[in-house]
Amino acid sequence: MQESSKQALVEHLRDRPLGPVLDAPSGGGWLARAFAGRAEVDGIDLYADSAPGYRKLWKHDLDTGLPADCRDYDLVCCCEGLEHVGSPLLLLRHFHRSLRPDGLLLITTPNVWYPQARLQFAFRGFFPSFPPLADRVRPGSHMHITPWSYPQLYVFLKLAGFAAPRLVREPLSHAKHLHETLLGLPARWYCQGKARRAATDEERHFWQQAGSEQSLLSRHLIVAATKAAPAALA
Repeated sequence: MQESSKQALVEHLRDRPLGPVLDAPSGGGWLARAFAGRAEVDGIDLYADSAPGYRKLWKHDLDTGLPADCRDYDLVCCCEGLEHVGSPLLLLRHFHRSLRPDGLLLITTPNVWYPQARLQFAFRGFFPSFPPLADRVRPGSHMHITPWSYPQLYVFLKLAGFAAPRLVREPLSHAKHLHETLLGLPARWYCQGKARRAATDEERHFWQQAGSEQSLLSRHLIVAATKAAPAALA
C-alpha cells in the first residue's frame, strides 16, 4: 500500500472519534503506528506472532473469518487484504459481526476497472497484479486471487449487511495517462445516464459512485461502508 494511500485513509478518519480499532490483516503494523495515542488497535495477521503498538494480536487465517472473540469495534480496517482471500463474503460478514452499531469498515484494494486493466483483460484474460498462477498456488502466500471493482464490492458489502459503500478520494484517484481518460469516457457517460434514470436514492448513489473518477480511472480503491441498522436489513 503506497504511503499516499495510507495518508488518505488516516486523513479520512481525522475528525472521527475512534474507539477500539481492528486492523486485519495487520501486516507491518503501520496502522497501529498511525493511530498511536488516539485509539486502541487490535491486529490479525497470518504471519506475525507479535508487533509493537497493538493491544492484542491474533495469528490467524482470514480465509476462515475472524476469531470468535474478535468483537465490539468502532472501526475495522482491511488494508490490502481482501484480494488475497478466497472466502471474501464470509470475512465481510465477520467484519459486520465484529462492529458496534454504526461502526465503519474501511477496505483498500487494487482496482481492476481502470481502462488499461480492462484492455489487458480483453487481450490476455488476466488483470494487472492478478497473474495466472499455474504451478504457483501456494496456500498462505501473498497471492492476488480475488479481483475487485466498486460494483463488485457493492454487492459483497450489501450481502454482508453493510449500507451502500462510498469511495474515498486519494492521490491515486486519477488516470496516469491521457488515453486512459479518453477510454474511460464511454463508461462514465453510461453511468451518468443510469444515475439520471435511477428510481431510488440508493440506485442513484450506486451509479454516481460507479461512474466516479475513483471507480473508473484509479488503480487503487479505498471504500468505506457503515454497519447498517437492523431496520435497513429487513
